[in-house]
This record gives sequence, structure tokens and C-alpha cells, in this order.
Amino acid sequence: MKRIVFFLGVALLLTSCADDFVYESNMPIEGGVWDNKQVANFEFDIQDTVSLHDFFLDIRNGEQYEFSNLFVFIEMEFPNGKVAVDTLECPMADPQGNWYGKSGLGDLYDNRIIYKSRKQFPLSGHYKVSIHQAMRVNPVEGIYDVGFRLAKSK
Repeated sequence: MKRIVFFLGVALLLTSCADDFVYESNMPIEGGVWDNKQVANFEFDIQDTVSLHDFFLDIRNGEQYEFSNLFVFIEMEFPNGKVAVDTLECPMADPQGNWYGKSGLGDLYDNRIIYKSRKQFPLSGHYKVSIHQAMRVNPVEGIYDVGFRLAKSK
């Protein structure tokens, strides 16, 4: 009986800690070298035009990444064909050179950067998000994965 209560408690704890994600996908960057012509493309369908959503970029970098930030261009294509373009600065390290993000395996760091907060989708349908690096140096070394995550706001 104690085992059942324990496992139910753990299951409840894990489900209560999970956020209400709608979409999540990552694209690996081959060899950790991201050229500005290499675009990370993500596509998803939205039916809910009432709820508020949070948009995130997930970036995995290694210690050999030589900058304290990463600039990216983000294009979002709406179901009606219109396109919105944004430039986002992703902080990667503090002024002393300490990496942000959770340390993963070895010298890899996982960063989740908020892109938009508490936004409503204006249309239901198929959306496309394209992300490419916008640094002055090309290519940039030390970026291993680029991801997009969409979650319902809390």
C-alpha cells in the first residue's frame, strides 16, 4: 500500500511540474558550426485562438562558443501567408564569461530564451517558424541545437 501511495505521489508531482506545451522541436546543427544560410524550420497547427501562449527558443551551445550573446532572425508565416520578422538577442553568458543555461553533457549548455510572452494566435491553421543566426561572424562555432517551443501561458 505504501508503494502505491509513493508512486501516485511521484506521478502527481511530475505531472504538476510539467508545463502545458503545445509544440516542441529541435534541429541539430551539424558539427556545431551554424552557417547563416542554414535555417531551422518548424511547422505546427493551431486551432486555439483564445488562449495565451509563450514562445521560446532553445539553444544548446558548447564552451567553445566565443560570444556572450547570439543574434537570430525569426520569421513566422501565418496561415494567410503573411510573414512577421523579428530580430532576437539571446544572452548566452554573463559579463564575467559564466555560461547561462543548464549544464548538460560535458561542456554543453541548454538555454531556453523567451521570445514572446502571453500572445494570442490571430488565426487558426498552419504556422511556419524559421530561425537563422544573424551574427556578424559567419559561420559561428559552438552552437549544437536550435529549437522552438510553444506553451500555453500560466
